Amino acid sequence: MRLLKEPLFHFFLIGAAIFIWFHIVSPDNVTVEDLGTITLSENDVALLAVQFETRWKRPPSDAELQALVNASIREEVLVREARKLGLDRGDSVIRSRLSQKMDFLTEAIATSVVPEDEDLDGFLQQNPERYATPNRVAFTQVFLGEKPSEVETEAALAALRAGQEVSDLKGSSLLPVSMPLTTTRVIDSVFGIGFSEGLATLEEGQWMGPVLSGYGVHLVQVLAIEPSRIPPLSEIHSAVLRDWRRTMSEDLAEAQYEILADNYEIITPDLSGRAK
Repeated sequence: MRLLKEPLFHFFLIGAAIFIWFHIVSPDNVTVEDLGTITLSENDVALLAVQFETRWKRPPSDAELQALVNASIREEVLVREARKLGLDRGDSVIRSRLSQKMDFLTEAIATSVVPEDEDLDGFLQQNPERYATPNRVAFTQVFLGEKPSEVETEAALAALRAGQEVSDLKGSSLLPVSMPLTTTRVIDSVFGIGFSEGLATLEEGQWMGPVLSGYGVHLVQVLAIEPSRIPPLSEIHSAVLRDWRRTMSEDLAEAQYEILADNYEIITPDLSGRAK
């Protein structure tokens, strides 16, 4: 069945399992009798030791481990007392942090699913503009000055087409005489916005012009043009996978929210007529 191959369906299965597991182990599910007891299990202590070793690149000493246990107990005591006082309610920082944790959980689910190449290729075909390479142009140019006369321009163009060396005609300019295959964005950053558009109209291999830049007038010989293309999946696999997971994570987060929101009766005031 195609449904069983859908990545979002896999997300739902994994997501449901994780959310159920968190619901089961959530501290909010402890009985009333347990509220007065703080228990650190062997697994809790082992986790503290692992976190210490990850940070300091060595296992903790007995004294350091005891200090970690004491700090964990202190935190739990203060958190419980703060909740009794209602300090967690109405706190935008706490609410934002809890909301972020739910989003992080959804992202963790997304990274746990390994898509098939056909899924990634389909995503690539649906979003070609994300991965299209920019147009690139290689060319040689001669700068004729800010406002050369039409006669000067035609004479220089004829000389170049007759085989005269560029160095014999090059005007005074700090601009590069030639550029290898370069993106149009970079070309415009060097010669001024719009210069690359003028190159696009030129015949490859022939001296042509005039072409206007932000500095003046140029004669240009386009040497090569590499048009924009969509690379195959094999060339951009990691980028497509990253974007695919981000998109699937967003889709899952929205779908998960709608499912969770259905468990509540949501009442809001009538906002019609409030706009001024």
